Amino acid sequence: MTPDDSAAFAPSADDVRRVLTDARRFLVQQRDLFGNVLPVGDSRPAAPADPPPTAATAYGEGPLPQAAPTAPTGDPADPYRGGPTKTAAGEVIVPPEIAAATDLPMLYGQINGCLKCPLGATRKHVVFGVGDPKTRLLVIGEAPGADEDERGEPFVGRSGMLLTKMLAAVNFSREDVYIANIVKCRPPNNRDPHADEVDTCQGYLRRQIALIDPPFILVLGKVAANTILGRNDSMMKLRESAGAHEFHGIRVFVTYHPAALLRNEAWKRPAWEDLKALRRAYDA
Repeated sequence: MTPDDSAAFAPSADDVRRVLTDARRFLVQQRDLFGNVLPVGDSRPAAPADPPPTAATAYGEGPLPQAAPTAPTGDPADPYRGGPTKTAAGEVIVPPEIAAATDLPMLYGQINGCLKCPLGATRKHVVFGVGDPKTRLLVIGEAPGADEDERGEPFVGRSGMLLTKMLAAVNFSREDVYIANIVKCRPPNNRDPHADEVDTCQGYLRRQIALIDPPFILVLGKVAANTILGRNDSMMKLRESAGAHEFHGIRVFVTYHPAALLRNEAWKRPAWEDLKALRRAYDA
C-alpha cells in the first residue's frame, strides 16, 4: 500500500470526534453507576441512559386519576384496621375484591383511595406502578418517597434516575420493565414502612404480581427482599444465592436499593455483579 493509499483510509476529523464523544458518554455513565472504579470483565455494552421518567404510565399519557378516598373497612372502633392480612400460618390474604381484579387498571381502581393503614392519611397520591404490563421483568422497591408521592409514580427522584441508569447498563429501559413498591403510599419522612403497613399492602402486591406474571423479579433493598421472600436476612445473605430465590415459581434476584448506592459507592460494584447475573439469566 502506498502512502497515498493509506491516507485514503485515515479517519476523518468527524470520525475522531464521534468516537471521542461516544467514549466520553460511556465513561460518564460508568462513573455515575460505579463511582471512580471502572468495572472490568464480562459485561454487556451499556445502553444510553434514559431521560428522567415522565408521568406517562402503562395506561396512557399523564398521571392516573385519583379517586376520592373510600371509607375504611374493618373495625369501626379503629378506622385504620382493614381486617386480617394473613392467615394463622402466615399466608398473605388477598381480599376478595382485589382477587377479582382482572387487569391492572381494575386493580388500581380497587386500591386507589385505600385507608386501611395510617399511610393513607398522610399521602398525596397512591403510587401504584408504571411500565409494561406484559414485561418479563418486574422491579420491586420498598416505598415511595417525596417525589414519588408528589407525582404518583415510582422511582422518579434521584434514586429513580440512578435506577434508570442501572437498568440501561444491562440493556433494559424503563419501558421494558414494570416498576412497583411493596407499599403504595409514602411513609412520613421517608422512614422504613412498619410491619403492619407492609402487611396491609401485601394482598395488593400479590395480585399485581399475579396479573403481570413475569418470569423474573428484581428486588431492590433488604426490606423489599425480605418481604417478598418471607425472610429476615442481611443484605449479604440475600445476595449470596444470585437467582436462586423463587417466589411462586418466579426467579428472584436481589440487589441494593439505588438510595443505598447513592449513600455508599462501595456497593456499586457488587450491584453491578447482581445486574449482570440477572441479565445472563434473562437471556438464557
